Amino acid sequence: MDELLQIKSDDSKYVLHSWSKQKGLNPKVITKAEGVYFWDENGRRYFDMCSQLVYLNVGHQHPKMIESFQQIRNYPLASPSFATKPKSELAKKIIELSPPNMSKVFFTSGGAESNDHAIKIAKMVTGRYKIFSRYRSYHGATFGAGNLTGESRRFYAEPGIPGFIKFEVPYLYREVIDFDSEEEATAYYLDKLRNQILYEGPHSIAAIVLETIPGSNGVLIPPKGYLEGVRALCDEFGILMICDEVMTGFGRTGKPFAVNHFDFQPDIITFAKGVTSGYAPLGGVIVSDKVARYFDENILMTGLTYSGHTICTHIGCTNIQIYEEENLFKNAETVGKTLKSRLKKLLDYSSVGEVRHIGLFAAVELVKNKVTKEPLIQYGMDYGKDPTGLMSQFVQRLISNGFYTYSHESSVIIAPPLIITERQIHEAMDLFEQTLQQFEKECLSALA
Repeated sequence: MDELLQIKSDDSKYVLHSWSKQKGLNPKVITKAEGVYFWDENGRRYFDMCSQLVYLNVGHQHPKMIESFQQIRNYPLASPSFATKPKSELAKKIIELSPPNMSKVFFTSGGAESNDHAIKIAKMVTGRYKIFSRYRSYHGATFGAGNLTGESRRFYAEPGIPGFIKFEVPYLYREVIDFDSEEEATAYYLDKLRNQILYEGPHSIAAIVLETIPGSNGVLIPPKGYLEGVRALCDEFGILMICDEVMTGFGRTGKPFAVNHFDFQPDIITFAKGVTSGYAPLGGVIVSDKVARYFDENILMTGLTYSGHTICTHIGCTNIQIYEEENLFKNAETVGKTLKSRLKKLLDYSSVGEVRHIGLFAAVELVKNKVTKEPLIQYGMDYGKDPTGLMSQFVQRLISNGFYTYSHESSVIIAPPLIITERQIHEAMDLFEQTLQQFEKECLSALA
């Protein structure tokens, strides 16, 4: 049997694919990749406009990353209780990139684990048990992170763990109140949150966990002063503020972390994805000096086998070196302006309700009607449950035209590798516009 056919046959027979009904799946085989592109088994080239799952920041097959794997023979494997050069070096680099109040790093194997351990740390430090997180959020699929998650994927982790409380995320495009300013919206949402804190009992709340900028749920940019206001509420009631930067960390927004765009400092930051650009599984929890000092006299009652894994942290060090040498955070900011200009053009289309963007992190929200803002699919209708199939049709058309990405509900995510050039942005967005024109003509005209 041909090798590619064998790969597909074995995949169908032995592999369970996440978030999918298995019958009828026909995944592509990536046969080659370079920079912002990859090729399938038919030799078709695609722009990787979501960096696989928003992690491939330095692009496919980066020469320095490939070379870095050749060096792993220099580093013996070591359990978490040992100090190693890669682990120490990477922790130092991460702290140097972090807000000035940050002090130490606890390493994990990925984003969901990072959020699980951050919750445990917050409970240990505060002696409290309730955890606030937001609707329209995604923090991972483990049982703890699944309960932290606010969107519909959390339903499969329920009945849940006691003490997980949800509150509203500012989503001004879909808010029924027509605010006069972002500041007015901020005051509204903070007042609601303050009341909910009081209703739940501040003495019982260990942490407020939020994605600095919600990613999978549509790149929801917080209104002016909102995050600073949450920080003030946490200070008022002795609650720890945890920012999930699994998607936004390591340059995705044009700065080391998304919190760097705002005037506040969290107590804890969780990360993964961009720390190794996906070349090795690694995540972590960055804690403030205040949190770190607690564990000088108290046992950190959590851990995992691969915490600070020698090879993964070595790859992380190389990855950050690439960021620095190629000035990729600045590139994300600069090329992000070109992406912004192309996104604004999309607002002329009848099916584009709103575009949201920061750096190389963007979402295009599609609607059936721009006046009523009726979404292309309703909340919770992802993963084969959409009766119209419109969103999946649009994404499949994008992919067929060479623009690879994914969607969540009615938002299409655009998050290319940070190495992308202005020319490549224009070429890719030309494909997006061509697909949008086809889609409106052939699929949406019947709905008009």
